[in-house]
Amino acid sequence: MIHKTAIIEDGAIIDESAEIGAYAYISSKVKIGANTKIHHHATIEGKTTIGQNNEIFPYASIGTAPQDLKYNGEDTELIIGNNNKIREFTLINTGTIQDNSKTIIGNNNLFMGYVHIAHDCAIGNSCIFANAATLAGHVHVYDGAVIGGMTPIHQFVHIGSLAMVAGASAVSQDVPPFCMVEGNRAKLRGLNLTGLRRYFKDRNDIDEIKKAYKELFESKKPLKDMANEILNKTDNIYVKKLCEFIINSKRGIAYDRKM
Repeated sequence: MIHKTAIIEDGAIIDESAEIGAYAYISSKVKIGANTKIHHHATIEGKTTIGQNNEIFPYASIGTAPQDLKYNGEDTELIIGNNNKIREFTLINTGTIQDNSKTIIGNNNLFMGYVHIAHDCAIGNSCIFANAATLAGHVHVYDGAVIGGMTPIHQFVHIGSLAMVAGASAVSQDVPPFCMVEGNRAKLRGLNLTGLRRYFKDRNDIDEIKKAYKELFESKKPLKDMANEILNKTDNIYVKKLCEFIINSKRGIAYDRKM
């Protein structure tokens, strides 16, 4: 299943069920798992491990060196899980020693065309990145998040689980779980109710999250104080996740404060 024009360097480990298309390039430290398909003209470089049932489309560039002036050829890596779709011209870099030396991609993610995942990013599971979404270094995106097209995300930002970022936004601060942001600079616009209704079987959980959201962002109290207050009185695991995210936020949350 390897096309005769594909270039595979000695040392690359490719499962016999994987498929490598015409003029694809696979460097020596790459590992490719079962039933993964690499389309024609894709490039897989560096110390890159790719799991099972992934599909990497033409002209994607995976595992290339970080776009970081501090990078000096260190032995860093990229780890990609299972069942991901990586579309045309997507660029995913390896990590740097300034972080944990790894860029990590989970499972069941969709990266549309021209997406950029920079060094040391950590992507969870079942996320969607629309065309030309651009992540700077050290960004963390948690399970089920959706990033709209043409959206840049500042380095070290965290995007919470089931959050949604509107297209053409510019994100410079953290986005809490279950929330929706929009604008340049992006601010909270409410809860991602469509995502919540798809995910939660118990309507009670949605009601608890809605109640907590109102308390957090409509109170005149400092946001982290309010989050601590709610955390100490709630039994709902999703409300706890929301509050803990806010308390642990390093870049802060952008929202319109009540006067």
